[in-house]
Amino acid sequence: MFAYDAEVTERYPSIRAGVVHATGLVNGPSPPALSEEYAAVQHSARERLNATAIADLPSIAAWRRAFSAFGAKPTQHRNAAEALQRRLAKHGDVPSINALVDIGNLVSIRYAIPVAVFDKADVAGSTTVRFATGAELFTDLGSSDSTHPEPGEVVFVDDDDVVSARRWCWRQSAQSATGATTVDALVVVEGLHDTAQRDVESATHDLVELLAAYQPQSRVTSYLLSPESPAAENAGR
Repeated sequence: MFAYDAEVTERYPSIRAGVVHATGLVNGPSPPALSEEYAAVQHSARERLNATAIADLPSIAAWRRAFSAFGAKPTQHRNAAEALQRRLAKHGDVPSINALVDIGNLVSIRYAIPVAVFDKADVAGSTTVRFATGAELFTDLGSSDSTHPEPGEVVFVDDDDVVSARRWCWRQSAQSATGATTVDALVVVEGLHDTAQRDVESATHDLVELLAAYQPQSRVTSYLLSPESPAAENAGR
C-alpha cells in the first residue's frame, strides 16, 4: 500500500499524486528511442526556461512554500523537480542513468513536478508519507551510514520505519534507488500547485505509456490520490 497520512493531507490539502506500480521490469540502459524522446523533452524545457525563471514556475513555487512550511529551506534543499530544472539551466542536459530513472526524469522535466522511482525490493511493506518523528532511519545515496530525519519534516517511510525519501521530494535513499536488478518499482508523481490535478493526471498517463513502450513485458497499475482518496491499497503488493 502507498498512502498519505491524514496530518499531511490536512496541512497540504492541495496535494495530488499519481502512483504507478510496475512489476516484471528489466532495467538497463535506455534504448535509442527513449534517449531521443528524453533529449527532445529536455530541449523543450530549456526553451521554457528561456521565457520563465525556475522560481516563477507555479509548480516549483508551490513546493518551495511547502518546504518552508515544514521547516526546510527551499533554496538549500531543492525539491527534485527544481533540481532537474536547475541542472538543465546550468549544464544544458540531464545525463542518462538507466531506463527507469530516465522515464521518471523525462516526465518530471516535462511537467516540472517531482517524480520518484523506488525499487520495492528493500522496502518493507507499505509506504506512508507522513511527518517524521526523528527516530526513523535514512541511508543517503552513496553512503552506508544511517542518519535520522529532522522531526517534523515530511518523509516516505516503510513499515520498519526506514525512510525512502527525505524532506518530501528532496533526497531518495540508497535502498530505494533503482538499478540493473530492479524488477518491482513504485513511481510517484506529485503536485501542490493550482493545476496539480490536471498535471498529475497527465504525468501519470505519460508514465504508464512510457512503461508500456519501453518495458512491454511489465505489468503496470496506476492510481490517482488526493486528500479525499489518500491511499492506493494495492500499490506495491
